[in-house]
Amino acid sequence: MSKTTRPETMTREYLDFIDQHLADILSGATAEMMELKDIAAAMHVSHSHLSDTIKEHTGYHPCHFYDQKILDIAKNMLLKDAVSVADIARILTYDPSNFSKFFKKFEGLTPGQFRKKYITLQNTEANTMTMR
Repeated sequence: MSKTTRPETMTREYLDFIDQHLADILSGATAEMMELKDIAAAMHVSHSHLSDTIKEHTGYHPCHFYDQKILDIAKNMLLKDAVSVADIARILTYDPSNFSKFFKKFEGLTPGQFRKKYITLQNTEANTMTMR
């Protein structure tokens, strides 16, 4: 059995921490999105040590994982829930206009455009399946 390295352990702890934090956001147990410096402090490491270690171990800055997890949650909510984009933004502790900019930066579409595109695609696929 191979021994886990400190960078591997720190990366796993960070990913677990942000998963729990985002679950707390969604459940309402936490009202504010933590910044990376706050997460590092909660993990009892410096911001720069956390950033450097995760980037060295994965090739990505820690914010990459945080942003991706937020986007995954948002996309899931956009496709599965009948919640407005503004409400999704608020649930994820964003101002709605900032959320739209954040989402578009990564997805190339606004949240509304994303929802419309993929709901239309799902409906087209469902209609195709019923014709067979």
